[in-house]
Amino acid sequence: FTGRPVEDGESEGVEIKVLGPGCASCNRLEQDLIAVMAETGMAADLEHVTDITEIGSYGVMGTLALVINREVKAVGSVPPKPKLKKWLQEAFSQTAR
Repeated sequence: FTGRPVEDGESEGVEIKVLGPGCASCNRLEQDLIAVMAETGMAADLEHVTDITEIGSYGVMGTLALVINREVKAVGSVPPKPKLKKWLQEAFSQTAR
């Protein structure tokens, strides 16, 4: 998600989920992810999950959490943008293999 319309077609394969009830921190993480993706030109599926049952299915015991390609990367705080960028670059390099 880069904030621009995307044509249906081949997906990059990177899936990002922000897990949280919609609090200020969750929204900030989502906005930071959008900014990093726009800045780097990386496109991914970004979803903000607010359903507590679905959040629990990821095995996290608290919210705010970040999941990239079904791997929990952070719980309880908003990671700095350089860390988000690093994780996204790693996810894209793994899907490119």
